[in-house]
Amino acid sequence: MIVAHPSLLRELVERCETLGRRLASGGSAEIARQLEDATYTLCVVTGTRQLDTALYVARQQLADAMTRHCPFTTAG
Repeated sequence: MIVAHPSLLRELVERCETLGRRLASGGSAEIARQLEDATYTLCVVTGTRQLDTALYVARQQLADAMTRHCPFTTAG
């Protein structure tokens, strides 16, 4: 399976979350369109069809990337 670069995933997750908050607090039609666009892109890169699922998958992929690139070490 192809996995998007962590920086792209992080950017898309943050964009969707920010736009979702702005829309919930009385955002405009333009904010709704931007959220729809960001949601579509996140769904494409995660291979999902719904925002909540895409956010979950993206967060899992980010966590996996952190584990691979920054494993915890124990002090000895």
